[in-house]
Amino acid sequence: MNRFTLAISSGIARVTESALGPYQTAVIRIGFSATWLLFLLREFPHRQELYGPDGPWDFGLAQQLIRTNGAFTALIWSSDGLWFESVYALAVLTSVLLLLGWRTRTMSVLFMVGVLSLQNRSIFMGDGGDNVLHLMCLYLVFTRCGQVWSLDERRARLAREARARGERVAPDRVGPLLWSVLGFALVAVTVAGRLDGDLTVPVILWGLWLGLGVWWIVGRLARTAQPRILLDVVGNIVHNGALLVIMAEACLIYATAGWYKIQGSRWQDGTAVYYPLHLDYFSPWPALAELLSSSGTMVMLITYGTVIVQVAFPFTLFNRRVKNALLAAMITEHAVIAVVLGLPFFSLAMIAADAVFLPTSFLRRLGGWAARARGRLARPVRGGDAPTAPPEPRTPENPEHARVGFTA
Repeated sequence: MNRFTLAISSGIARVTESALGPYQTAVIRIGFSATWLLFLLREFPHRQELYGPDGPWDFGLAQQLIRTNGAFTALIWSSDGLWFESVYALAVLTSVLLLLGWRTRTMSVLFMVGVLSLQNRSIFMGDGGDNVLHLMCLYLVFTRCGQVWSLDERRARLAREARARGERVAPDRVGPLLWSVLGFALVAVTVAGRLDGDLTVPVILWGLWLGLGVWWIVGRLARTAQPRILLDVVGNIVHNGALLVIMAEACLIYATAGWYKIQGSRWQDGTAVYYPLHLDYFSPWPALAELLSSSGTMVMLITYGTVIVQVAFPFTLFNRRVKNALLAAMITEHAVIAVVLGLPFFSLAMIAADAVFLPTSFLRRLGGWAARARGRLARPVRGGDAPTAPPEPRTPENPEHARVGFTA
């Protein structure tokens, strides 16, 4: 009984004392914001036909749909072309800022607004990856996705170093300004009745806005550390719950896809992969598709292998080696789909979802490689014989990150 109680208390402490998976949530943030950004940039010349007033799904049809399902989209507030361009530009800008990790909590909310506004305006535009992005942009709002690999983390680190040197750190003015401006906009659209319909998005917007206000007030006015500690515990619980939901969602996607494939006759006889390779819509490289489908044995192995990996993956999460092997297979499969079937954004969205299961040790090495590559590119070149500065002594790792290592 004592051992069981100790295990329970240890689990509660782990969930409440720290936000787990800092590297995994950072990869999710970078992956989904980059996917959406690349899609918006690629479709920029066609934006009016996809989501704007020139599309076949016109403003009147969009109004009828929104009245039926109550979905959120800012594009239904006005049919003016300037308003559409403003929303599209906001979606691009917030994707860039979230990718860089600048004010990640605020940018994650605006990123969600941009994704929902465009996707709910024209629901038939997408290739499957849009559904994943639609869900993940909601979950990402509740995570502390800027703990590492972000401008927020850099700003916090520089402030800590300045305080350690005894320097005075100027109070944050950008955060309260953003909070005030967005709060005014939120009050305005609520009073105007623009948030009528499904309550999910309004509750998220108002809850986060009020929560950030309480966070700032406690940080400025609390005389003891206990109120801030309590808010940190609440934030950690919300983050860890959202991370668990993201993992469960990814497992559900693969399990559902795998079990539905098992019921199909073409997947049962091992020929399912052959047919999409010979559809013109999914054949950007006909010669490559022909090469892959020329061997019946190859087609059968890919068909059965796809089903086995998708069905088995959720059951391997507690075996690290098997899980990592299947994870590598799924990421490779999506990379092949991106090239062979011409579905890059679907594949990028799925790879970003898969990243939540990547080992922390691998992500830290990946971050180290990226930092060294960036250092080489940023190093000024003054000639082949120019002396190089001696390497700085290595500093111990951040104890907080070391404590919350996440290996799932």
